[in-house]
Amino acid sequence: MAALTDDKKTEYREGVEISLPVDDGDVIYAGAIVCLNADGYAVPGSDTVGLKMAGIAREKADNSAGADGAVNVIVRRQGIFKMTFSAAITQAAVGADACIVDDQTVALAATTTNGIVAGKIVELIDSTHAWVDIKP
Repeated sequence: MAALTDDKKTEYREGVEISLPVDDGDVIYAGAIVCLNADGYAVPGSDTVGLKMAGIAREKADNSAGADGAVNVIVRRQGIFKMTFSAAITQAAVGADACIVDDQTVALAATTTNGIVAGKIVELIDSTHAWVDIKP
């Protein structure tokens, strides 16, 4: 393919919300942290080696009886979300990574096994809640 020699209209999307195919046998609940597994399918967030943060589910997606990709889930990939921490945090945590514990809980990296980053802590709410920026 050659370099451009004239203007080109490039297609784009905002990319804030995307539709992802769900792994077979999984149920993802609205509001859940969503990850991608090694095969690229959406799964509920967990501290499992090889997972990658995808976003927050905007709706429930039940693929408990379907094959890989039989249903999709709408995931919000950007924004600042109120998240629950598995252990107490302080103001000193602002600016640190929030890492995934499960589909509704995060923790500081030092207290997780695989350190799968959900986002950056941007504001402390109380000792177990903070606003987390999940922008990729």
